[in-house]
Amino acid sequence: MINKPLALALAASLTAPLATTASAADLTSSYQEPPAYNEPAARSGNWDGAYVGAHGGFVSRRLNPFKGGKGVAAGVQGGYQADVGGVVVGGEGELSYLGDAEVKVNGGKLEERHRLGLKAKAGVPLDQTLLYGTAGMAMTNFRDSGGVSGPDGWKAGYIVGAGIEQKFNDKISAKVEYNYTGTPNVRSFAGGVASEQDVHDHTVKAGVNYKF
Repeated sequence: MINKPLALALAASLTAPLATTASAADLTSSYQEPPAYNEPAARSGNWDGAYVGAHGGFVSRRLNPFKGGKGVAAGVQGGYQADVGGVVVGGEGELSYLGDAEVKVNGGKLEERHRLGLKAKAGVPLDQTLLYGTAGMAMTNFRDSGGVSGPDGWKAGYIVGAGIEQKFNDKISAKVEYNYTGTPNVRSFAGGVASEQDVHDHTVKAGVNYKF
């Protein structure tokens, strides 16, 4: 008959390998690989940066584009904008040919020939879409028409408007924009009589921008 101390020693020698194997299995099963590092995703709808583009549309002293006296507007634009706290702000310059759009003055009409606009811009980005407003200074060049002569050179005024711009990819976007332009104190001469009046026009244009 095996005495008690010998039995205990034998049992310990038999169970020790099993306990070691179980502990090793537990450690193996509880170990998890650290998560792999992923590059942060690019910000969706990034509107930051400089851009250039071109535009075309119509300009008229009446809001209704089907009335007479309108001109075909065409030109180029460029600017810079940045996303600041969820609001896109920036500035834009544009040069447009106005297609001799007519504006009414005392004694007849003048024609708008060219326009230079310098505008501030602020908008709300909705991922790939930007809703924005714009305001700034406009310089308009007038042309004599029908026995009425207008100011020489460029005449200063103001411009306000709003638009929507849609991204196609990180570089290319398209926009539709409305502008109201006012030119105060336009001096004209008709029949030997001089007069001054405020003139205005409405411009609706579509454009394409390329972002650097």
